[in-house]
Amino acid sequence: MNIQSQKWLLSRRHVLRGIGASIGLPLLDCMRPLRAAATATPKRAVFVYLPNGVNTLDYQILQSGKGYSFSRGLKPLEKFRDVITPISGLHHPHGLGHHHGCQSIWLTGAEIGQGKRNSVSLDQLIAEKTAPMTRFPSLELSNTGRSLSYNRDGIQLPAETRPADIFRRLFEAPSGGIEQQRLALQRQGSILDAVLDEAKELDRKIGSEDRTRLDQYLTSVREVEIRTERADGWLDVPRPEVDPATRRKIERDVSQQDTGDYFRTMYELMILAFETDITRVVTFSSGDEGKGLPVPALGINQTRHSLSHHNGDPDQMDRLTQSDQFNFEQFAWFLDRLSKIPEENGSLLDSTVTLYGSGMAYGHSHGNANLPLVVAGGKNMGFKHGQHLDFNEGHFDGYNLDENGSLQTSHYQLCSRPLNSDARVSNLLLSIAQKMDVEVEAFADSLKALEC
Repeated sequence: MNIQSQKWLLSRRHVLRGIGASIGLPLLDCMRPLRAAATATPKRAVFVYLPNGVNTLDYQILQSGKGYSFSRGLKPLEKFRDVITPISGLHHPHGLGHHHGCQSIWLTGAEIGQGKRNSVSLDQLIAEKTAPMTRFPSLELSNTGRSLSYNRDGIQLPAETRPADIFRRLFEAPSGGIEQQRLALQRQGSILDAVLDEAKELDRKIGSEDRTRLDQYLTSVREVEIRTERADGWLDVPRPEVDPATRRKIERDVSQQDTGDYFRTMYELMILAFETDITRVVTFSSGDEGKGLPVPALGINQTRHSLSHHNGDPDQMDRLTQSDQFNFEQFAWFLDRLSKIPEENGSLLDSTVTLYGSGMAYGHSHGNANLPLVVAGGKNMGFKHGQHLDFNEGHFDGYNLDENGSLQTSHYQLCSRPLNSDARVSNLLLSIAQKMDVEVEAFADSLKALEC
């Protein structure tokens, strides 16, 4: 099948007739023809997670607006002032007090636990929109195999951990040849057809409540069918060529013990994926709450989990700040690389929005209000940077400083209980979704889109 023929496209009428109206508009939108977005510079989205929060006393920016001074923890990003927006005061209402799930809901905002499952993550909502234009709908990267991404059934997607394996999957044709791959896809398609036929028979025999559940199941089956048909179409499209120097740099075994090399290789993979337009959505978990990488090159041999449980020890707190700075240095390297790759309407950074941050603020007591978050890039989408957005402002008398102008430990309370109940991470996620052209009026528990 030739992808240019777009035979995999399904009409809206066909979808409604085949699976009922329970399917969401984002999925209908993702059936747009490839040519619909061919004339515009692609929009991309990246989500990078930092586990266990930060050393909040060294991280917190004290001034709001444009004239803010960078904190010690955020100092590596200072030269990118004009293309970033640090944000303070946001929280996930459903995440308060549930530190072990804060990473799980970082991009979903869902209420989980007590038998409640997760919901779709923002990256996957965006991927539904961009999927028809790229070989891979999204990339899920992690140092542990646990991703930030959840599908519409609230199921966590697997993540890839080894840069060499990721490179080969993206840029090398699988062994066995195209025909063998096509036969495998056709077998999968036959199974899906059988499932749909049987479900139609069952639909005539069940009640309305069961029919609703069946419609939800059929929606999931149809999503698999669409992905299968798209994958078949992409078999006839050669993978992008990668120059030998870039291949040598990425297609190698990179140890996680060399933390800087590992992070930068992952970032390099993201950049290469965007440059070749092989995908437009990436998530990268740089560590789980239990396994944020140490930095042996700096003499930091503890995980971020261990560092965050410092119990007020000054030396350990200082090492946590150094770890924070190191992680932001890698992120700054990523922004710098994006900014130096030209595109028709500016740089790759101008067409790529990145959310960097954590679902936890103060790791020692698992405080998950006042989350550390930074939005970067996306100028061509309408993001306006150069200021610190502080949603704590107006809800307290100001940050409590000691005689040396440093934050006092009472600041930890602000990182455990939000001052502004309306300042929700989901407001920010909604804003990113809308600027990525996802037609939604709300996301999770959002109240309104955040202006940034």
